Amino acid sequence: MNQDKIDLYTPLKKYFGFNKFKGLQEDVIRSVAEGKDTFVIMPTGGGKSLCYQLPALMKEGTAIVVSPLIALMKNQVDAIRGISDNPGIAHVLNSSLNKTEVAKVKSDIVNGVTKLLYVAPESLTKDEYVDFLKKQKISFFAIDEAHCISEWGHDFRPEYRNLRRIITRIGDVPIIGLTATATPKVQEDIIKTLGMTNANTFKASFNRPNLFYEVRPKTKDVTSDIIRFIRQRLGKSGVIYCLSRKKVEEIAQTLQVNGISALPYHAGLDAKTRAKHQDMFLMEDVDVIVATIAFGMGIDKPDVRFVIHHDIPKSLESYYQETGRAGRDDGEGYCLAFYSYKDIEKLEKFMANKPVSEQELGHALLQEVVGYAETSMSRRRYLLHYFGEEFDPENGLGAKMDDNTKNPKKKTEAKDEVAILLQVVRDSKEKYKAKDIVATLMGKANAMLISHKTPERDFFGIGKHKNNEYWNALIRQTLVAGYLRKEIEQYGIIKVTPKGHDFIANPTTFMMTEDHVYVDEDDKAVIIANAKNKATVTMDTQLMSLLKSLRKTVGKKKGIPPYAVFQDPSLEDMTLKYPTSLEELGNIHGVGDGKAKKFGKEFIELIAKYVAENNIDKPDDMVVKTTGEKSGLKLYIIQNTDRKLPLEDIAKAKGLEMDELVKEIESIVYSGTKLNIDYYLDDILDEDQQEEIYEYFMEAESDKISDAMDEFDGDYDDEELRLMRIKFISEVAN
Repeated sequence: MNQDKIDLYTPLKKYFGFNKFKGLQEDVIRSVAEGKDTFVIMPTGGGKSLCYQLPALMKEGTAIVVSPLIALMKNQVDAIRGISDNPGIAHVLNSSLNKTEVAKVKSDIVNGVTKLLYVAPESLTKDEYVDFLKKQKISFFAIDEAHCISEWGHDFRPEYRNLRRIITRIGDVPIIGLTATATPKVQEDIIKTLGMTNANTFKASFNRPNLFYEVRPKTKDVTSDIIRFIRQRLGKSGVIYCLSRKKVEEIAQTLQVNGISALPYHAGLDAKTRAKHQDMFLMEDVDVIVATIAFGMGIDKPDVRFVIHHDIPKSLESYYQETGRAGRDDGEGYCLAFYSYKDIEKLEKFMANKPVSEQELGHALLQEVVGYAETSMSRRRYLLHYFGEEFDPENGLGAKMDDNTKNPKKKTEAKDEVAILLQVVRDSKEKYKAKDIVATLMGKANAMLISHKTPERDFFGIGKHKNNEYWNALIRQTLVAGYLRKEIEQYGIIKVTPKGHDFIANPTTFMMTEDHVYVDEDDKAVIIANAKNKATVTMDTQLMSLLKSLRKTVGKKKGIPPYAVFQDPSLEDMTLKYPTSLEELGNIHGVGDGKAKKFGKEFIELIAKYVAENNIDKPDDMVVKTTGEKSGLKLYIIQNTDRKLPLEDIAKAKGLEMDELVKEIESIVYSGTKLNIDYYLDDILDEDQQEEIYEYFMEAESDKISDAMDEFDGDYDDEELRLMRIKFISEVAN
């Protein structure tokens, strides 16, 4: 048979020095070498590039590699040139070249020197390049990052949609499409768009058994959590992903001042700096890179030991691809994500200006991320199910490698509820997404349900005996168990599978675990359901009650409410860090030097006595130093409120939303610095209104804005109450 005629091992040894192939590489390369259309789905780190590099070196002519990333092309060209005496063996053809360089590329192709030509899809839209390539011997086309073709992918590039047309113009040559992440829907779209319905398809497993997955609640102290995590892994390589450039810079600086060697990487840095930072990370001159997703696409560093998501990504594809940068050498890889539903809401706001279809898709992808973060089932099983792969959570490779399976939650029998759920999906004609199914079960009418007359049906409200969270969790678990399926093409419409219809006819046992519940308590995200998670530091409840009692005494003595002395989050932080000097107290959340000097003496005496009596080892890694950046902003705010500058102008000058500025002012005042904003309050509230709110805060047991909103029942808005709380704390506590 033809297969026996092609020797792949001699060229593999000759060009790359390897004796054997990895995973599916041999089958893929044989398919390409035999001139067949080939489609490869292979996770990051699986050795995708060899699948087109080796056949290109073996075959006559030039292989054209389409890639969306200039940095990635450069890395690969350098690598191929390293295995040959002739630098012309591989070239890049993109907008970064001048005329002389383009002429050199063309002459090397004409003379048969170039085996691999890397191009950006945009370059292929130029007629001069297409006309030139038409006349050359092209061995095959390789489309890297092929998911960019699909609108359903996480990284859609419109220029990828025209590739089939351009390839046809250049000539009838075989195509190999490669992607590291693709849901079944995206795979179908790639094959259809590239016109390769008869392609040999190779799909490697998406399971990376050496990666440990954990999701933690994102608290105000998330930077301290990150520093604590890294300090336990000093000297190891890691990547931290953030959604904004500003956050990247901020965290990189904070890590640096806390003795961690870290550098920022984002598209706002000039190319030279980016390349320098990337090289320093690769050469191990720096341990941690803090980056936006602009980083890492072409990074092949095998020993990245942890990947941290400071912000949850926009899709599970992005999450999978980014976590996939850890442990490529099959060694330890820890993937830690911080989750707060507020981040999801922020991402939804960003989508508001996009076309409706894009918004719907974006929401559908975000809901998958929410499901992953909040689920209490095996995270690996959830993730692999998303990519169309089944996983045995008991015996599969890497079965106990996530926080949920390490600290399992209690399971309850849900046979009856599963039957109810499946029947409601079936009887409402399989036309709803998860949120509308839950609304139907809870008996809460909305415009969508009314338009289909669902509130008139006898099953409307049949699930009131459970709450929203319960039904959302059950939908996720029945999807993964295969009783329901999601039509992504219809933005997440849920349908019953044949297995689900069998269950309705003959219900069997279904053990369900409840989701994690992330609640917001005055901005402090706390995880309730995951209290058993050993990774979460717990507060000292005994010390907490002593501190609360002292706070009450001090408040009485000074004639102010206890919360005006120190807020609860500050007391909680004291029970974690045990400060025994005024300097240490100044590093506690929400306590500055001013506050420490005014109220601190009795508190540090009490803590010192408690530490001595109970033989407590104080954690030495808990004090997180802050960068000068924040203090610069604080100084600006203090100086300009002194000058009585309108708050809107201060916010605008610093590129802040009003809400962000108020938060900054709160942190200044709660840390013990006096600020006078009377000039601003006098413009928005009259004397009687100010007095009414002031008296409320003087008598209230808590300074929570939600309590104040309830008390005043809509008379004042959130901002007015927050500004009055600032005035109150500034005057009575500072």
